Amino acid sequence: MAEFHKEDIARLMDGVLPWPAVQDMLKSPKDLDRFDKYLEIMAERVPWDDTILLPLTPQLMIVARKGERVVKCLCGQEYGDYRVNWKLSALVHVRDSQQALDEIYRGRDALDEAWVQLREYICPGCGSMLEVEAVPRGCPPDFEFLPDLDTFYREWLGRELPDKCEYEDRTLAVVAEWSSEGE
Repeated sequence: MAEFHKEDIARLMDGVLPWPAVQDMLKSPKDLDRFDKYLEIMAERVPWDDTILLPLTPQLMIVARKGERVVKCLCGQEYGDYRVNWKLSALVHVRDSQQALDEIYRGRDALDEAWVQLREYICPGCGSMLEVEAVPRGCPPDFEFLPDLDTFYREWLGRELPDKCEYEDRTLAVVAEWSSEGE
């Protein structure tokens, strides 16, 4: 099994590792501590001290904060419980007119405003574009990834997290709370 240095993994993350080295890394069995090296690199790059449990996107991480597991942007902006779709806490720019859609897709690639909305999710903390989704009108935000962290750590990494967390999608419960607040 190959052992890759933390510096090589950092260069891979930054897109500056030479292609032959990338191929070597792809073809080799994964070293047992690669995930830990990755988390160390990420921890060195963020301005906060919470423990990163799992990256969700290039900008978003699931972190352990004060006994909770929350989604956090690299800038420090928090999106709440990782079991609730983080998109509900992001700024959203919706392109739903033909003029707004044509700014992105033109000609034969044009989208039909009667069918499609283009949603751009933006971090309120740093203004980074976090995600873009093209969805049918009326479709709820896509919840792409809800990991079972306890199982991942126990069965894939061979260690337990310090606390247990019930694995469930809590998005609908939050939306239900919103709809009952005015009653």
